[in-house]
Amino acid sequence: MSRFNICVILVSVIFIFSSCKKNENEVANDESILKGKATIYVDETITPIVEDEVMVFESKYDAKFTLISKSESEVLNSLFSKKAKIVILARNLTKKELNIFEQSKIVPKITKFAVDGIAFVANKSSSDTLIALKDVIGFMKGERSSRIKGLVFDNPNSSTVNYMNNLAGLSELADKDVYTFKTNNEVLKFVSENDGMIGVVGVNWLSQPKASMNQVINNINVLSVKGLKMEGYYAPSQNNFAEGTYPLLRDLYIVNCQGSSGLGMGIASFVAGDIGQRIVLKSGLLPYKIPSRKLNIVHGQSNSEKK
Repeated sequence: MSRFNICVILVSVIFIFSSCKKNENEVANDESILKGKATIYVDETITPIVEDEVMVFESKYDAKFTLISKSESEVLNSLFSKKAKIVILARNLTKKELNIFEQSKIVPKITKFAVDGIAFVANKSSSDTLIALKDVIGFMKGERSSRIKGLVFDNPNSSTVNYMNNLAGLSELADKDVYTFKTNNEVLKFVSENDGMIGVVGVNWLSQPKASMNQVINNINVLSVKGLKMEGYYAPSQNNFAEGTYPLLRDLYIVNCQGSSGLGMGIASFVAGDIGQRIVLKSGLLPYKIPSRKLNIVHGQSNSEKK
């Protein structure tokens, strides 16, 4: 092969490589805080509120999100393996988890945007709509009760399981009379069909059920809960969230590790802003910042002016 042909091939390879790099840069630069495509990994227990926020955001801006609902453990694993750059969790990152990012010289941008809760539900046939948290924890530790035949969780790796295990001081769920499925809807359906079972679900699935779940929801009771260090029973209502009387509260966070001014920053600002907080308020959860109300004062004529 002549020297001329070799030069031509080298020039062609360099040109193709440069073109590819240019296209890659163009794709990367195509995303801004209000435009482009991004993937969000979300804790399955709070999927409904995230779907609402994303739907409104997409209707206002030239953006498209792909939502991937997973258990809390799966979402965190995706974040630490750098498979996910934007995640939404039902808790903040722990100091140990933040240290993992610090070692990689990554500073996650964390935005709190709502207060959610964990609810206990029972079959409608049960006339008792009250339950003490100490009885649930006792059952998790092996203390059997005539009131509770079984506890039903959504997923062994879910945020609800982790939350309740932390309260009970357990590292894992008991094998006997404790059941796990894959989703909150499966828990609700099982409880609606089985007397004596207590379901443990995210409140968001009760405040925003899908139309296909209405019949199931109508066949369950949402229980009022007595906390470990308080008197009285409180329902998982928005008002009780605001007053802090409901004993099973948790905060919701967006964790953005994009490291640039991308859609992670855009959706976090939107959700924490006025419109996003109004969506939270309408959902039945508690906004982190209560949206302001604007009063329109109409100046009309008095009766004396009309005469």
